[in-house]
Amino acid sequence: MRVITNPMFKNSKLFKLLGPGLITGASDDDPSGIITYLQAGVILGFKSLWSALLTIPLMYAVQEMCGRLGMVTGQGLLRLLKNNYPKLLVYTIAFAACSAMIINLGADLLAIGVVMEKLTNINRLLWLIVAAGLILFLLFKFSYHKIAHILKWLTLSLFAYVATVFAIKINWWQTIGQTFTPALPDTAMGWLIISAILGTTISPYLFFWQAGEEAEEKKFKHITVTKHELKNLHEDTFLGMLFSNVVMWFILVGAAHLAQNEGLTLITNFDQAALVLEPLLGSAAYLMFALGIIGTGLLAIPVLAGATGYIAAELFNWPEGLGKPYRRTRGFHFTIIIATILGILLTLLGFDPVDLLIKTAIIYAILTPILIFLIIRLSNNKKIMGDKTTQPIINILGYLALFIILGVLLVPLIFY
Repeated sequence: MRVITNPMFKNSKLFKLLGPGLITGASDDDPSGIITYLQAGVILGFKSLWSALLTIPLMYAVQEMCGRLGMVTGQGLLRLLKNNYPKLLVYTIAFAACSAMIINLGADLLAIGVVMEKLTNINRLLWLIVAAGLILFLLFKFSYHKIAHILKWLTLSLFAYVATVFAIKINWWQTIGQTFTPALPDTAMGWLIISAILGTTISPYLFFWQAGEEAEEKKFKHITVTKHELKNLHEDTFLGMLFSNVVMWFILVGAAHLAQNEGLTLITNFDQAALVLEPLLGSAAYLMFALGIIGTGLLAIPVLAGATGYIAAELFNWPEGLGKPYRRTRGFHFTIIIATILGILLTLLGFDPVDLLIKTAIIYAILTPILIFLIIRLSNNKKIMGDKTTQPIINILGYLALFIILGVLLVPLIFY
């Protein structure tokens, strides 16, 4: 929850604000995101940097609406959809969202297994089972906030990408200028990688997760939604999205520099992906890359599994909540188990890990516009939200996200 009990952090504004929004942002840079950003930097070079700037307000707007819905109504996103839209539409969305999340979960597990196999020479399947077992144990034993408090230190490896950019020689004025100057791709592959960036940053699983966590937090703390609470929501969400995209920008810069200086035009394996850290870490580059994959994977997989649990619980009116006893939330936790098992089985089908991680992002981009449209409608419904409807600027950004994603998805068709 937002209140951190450790005395060290009682007076820290940042840690007081630590809530679903900041956790959402941290988990957004999962293995799928890391590989997508690296691939984008290699394929598009420095011309990809504007995407990190563009997605900050778009991510913030959609996540703010999701958080607001959960906080004001005390209900998760799918429950709100079920209460306000036809059953066929809701069941279709639930099935599509859960399928995409399970693919993402499997892709992240596969990434963890692959890097651990290379580091230890032990078969990746064993590491898949160990990682999945650890995550399920933690989810059944603790709330996600406690899990994140334990595992977040692993994600510090992401700052290696930041340090690498400061270690290499780049033209800072030119780099910053390209960040503020959109350069549109001229190939179908370029547009597909932009759609993957949008899909992995503005991700449906984060919509369900943040709404569910805000709703759970409201019930747990008996929150009365005031301007102060909404202000905390704004700050929490913005900090999360800003953190996610700052890391994304540095990954893009590092990958673009790698492509420019080493002639790499496409990442096909994790060894190539780790080269981006070589200017800073030398032979230790793969180890740090692996720690980033493991750390972000262990943070993101519980969010993915938990989001499927929220969807199922809200669809079938089951009790829900992480950290609650299994006997009270059997359906919710059983769904999490099934989603994790299906994710493991998916990794056994022989998919290429890099390809699967990027395709996961593209799948999200296809599903996202429909959900954004429905989220905007819900968050502006006075019967649901009372006087806490979404602010006009958030609505504008939400529709902008919707139309940009649709446009980016449609443009590649011109090339075929």
